[in-house]
Amino acid sequence: MKIARRMGVGAALVAALAWTAWPQSDWTRFGYNAQRTSALTAPTGITAANLSRLQRQQVQVAGTVDASAIFLHGVTIEGARHDAFFVTTTYGKTQAIDAKSGAILWTYTPPGYDSWAGTYRITNATPVADPSREYLYAASPDGKIQKLAVRDGHAVWSTAITRLPEREKIASSLNFFDGRVIATVGGYVGDQPPYQGHVAIVDGASGKLLHVWNALCSDRSGLLEPASCPEQMAAIWGRAGAVIQPDSGDIFVATGNGKWDGRTYWGDALIVLDRDATRMIGNYTPANTAELDETDADLGSTSPVLLGGDLIAQGGKDGKIRLLSLNAIRGTAPHQNHELQIVSTPGNTDLFTAPAVWRHEGARWLFAADNRGTAAWKLSGGRLQAAWNNDRPGTSPVVADGLLYVYDPRSGGLFVYDAASGRQLADLACGEGHWNSPIVVDGMIALPEGNANRHRTSDVLDIWRLPAH
Repeated sequence: MKIARRMGVGAALVAALAWTAWPQSDWTRFGYNAQRTSALTAPTGITAANLSRLQRQQVQVAGTVDASAIFLHGVTIEGARHDAFFVTTTYGKTQAIDAKSGAILWTYTPPGYDSWAGTYRITNATPVADPSREYLYAASPDGKIQKLAVRDGHAVWSTAITRLPEREKIASSLNFFDGRVIATVGGYVGDQPPYQGHVAIVDGASGKLLHVWNALCSDRSGLLEPASCPEQMAAIWGRAGAVIQPDSGDIFVATGNGKWDGRTYWGDALIVLDRDATRMIGNYTPANTAELDETDADLGSTSPVLLGGDLIAQGGKDGKIRLLSLNAIRGTAPHQNHELQIVSTPGNTDLFTAPAVWRHEGARWLFAADNRGTAAWKLSGGRLQAAWNNDRPGTSPVVADGLLYVYDPRSGGLFVYDAASGRQLADLACGEGHWNSPIVVDGMIALPEGNANRHRTSDVLDIWRLPAH
């Protein structure tokens, strides 16, 4: 393990980026909460009226962050109080960044970094903060999860969640619930076996690997030697990874290409596991699951979306979003069809991003973006009713204070819309990217730039802030 520290930003820059105090809150994981709504409930101080006053700073970070940042306010780092962003780069360096100045407070470098930096071995996982706010959990391309101390970045423990990190990739963002880290594993681009999609549950206190649910050979528990199962793949790689129902702790995931037989092989399926990931309690696959597998049209290109009540939305690479009833897919018996409704993705193309769910004036809204557009639906009468759409590509959207933030990774630019009407309010200039997505908290927006497929070991985090009154 190596810890590097770099402090100091020019006084003129600090003065130019004067700080405004807003009601403080944390953004502890990808999607904001365990159920991944990507909708902040606390005020941020950023409104349609002051968007034009935002000031941008570009911070050089130790690699591409092809994911999102997280944020903790008022934590102790190196003996002083800081509001801080935390990011994990594609090659597994995790950095703490002062939110007021952009200074790098510490850098954690996983052992073995030099052996994979610049290669195909990457992670796209966003870290997750411990509820104590004293630790966070981060992934690295060696197939491990690290518990890092917020105060100085040192590793408390490091636990492997794969037996073959050269083939099995931690692509999805980490989650945390009831003292445990929930992580998912898939494979690298090109579907080169052997690899096995699986869910891993790690004890946050000790780092002990508690349980593993395997999408293929699901009758076998624990980490598999990937080649030991007759079938391969079924990656769990959606941006949101495991989605947690906060009332029960139930775990929702979706799998990619792989065999489905409704017994022990669960490729191209939505899976509901109990809180311990020891047993399946629900499942769904489309009627054409064999076709999805054959045509590389992963159902699991995106994670399940909990819409509230009994309703779930599940997108896919086939350009469809399926509305499902949880009660209709409960149990271990195989469930095919059972869709309440099917709508097209915004651009009628692959959905790789995580939709956002917003509660507004007693109604529930769903927002999604793909490589051809952005769209909103309002849930009414148990159906998704189209509200608005445009042809602007986007990554995973975020809602805060009635504003919808969508990053266009192809042309660059963070677009801000009135969430209810879709009216564009701002286009915040920034560079191109890939799966990066913003967070909005405490009068700030943080958005990483860059594409993991360019294999860079240095890149940019954009921070927009409101100036002092």
